[in-house]
Amino acid sequence: MSDLEDDETPQLSAHALAALQEFYAEQKQQIDLGEDDKYNIGIIEENWQLSQFWYSQETALRLAQEAIAAVGEGGRIACVSAPSVYQKLRELCRENFTVYIFEYDKRFAMYGAEFIFYDYNNPLDLPERIAAHSFDIVIADPPYLSEECLRKTSETIKYLTRGKILLCTGAIMEEQAAELLGVKMCTFVPKHTRNLANEFRCYVNYDSGLDCGI
Repeated sequence: MSDLEDDETPQLSAHALAALQEFYAEQKQQIDLGEDDKYNIGIIEENWQLSQFWYSQETALRLAQEAIAAVGEGGRIACVSAPSVYQKLRELCRENFTVYIFEYDKRFAMYGAEFIFYDYNNPLDLPERIAAHSFDIVIADPPYLSEECLRKTSETIKYLTRGKILLCTGAIMEEQAAELLGVKMCTFVPKHTRNLANEFRCYVNYDSGLDCGI
């Protein structure tokens, strides 16, 4: 090839090259992820702008085990804004119950048909295939510690559940949670992978293994 032909070869800008490299890295990550690895907590990094804070491995396991015990074999579980619980459930067992992840962050669409796009600002804007009162338990962790966010998320919870509710939110939301969902604080204290300024607690409306009713 002549020098002239070399000069005429199209060159990518630094920005375009960086974007292309990022794309190939993402593609490689998807290829490298095994069936087990893709459910690891932290495989999708926290986005603080979306108020994402993942549970610790121990907390995710405890909540997943509680959900399984609450629904029994063949049960249906909805994880609303609680992706690390969904991941732990799928890591534990993939056959004897049904679980869906309701999440705003479309990175979780990697989980296929079990991913349901969810925006708490439109609490009942759900696909037709998601019928009312079609889940044995709803595990929910509203992304923001505000009355508005809890109230709107509560609409979703009440639409989805057949009865059982496991809510994770700040201790400061205890009164509002009781008013909106009829839940009581449990003795079990959930932990996150990072230390948060606000104390978090679990709330349920049924006799649970999380020691309800302090």
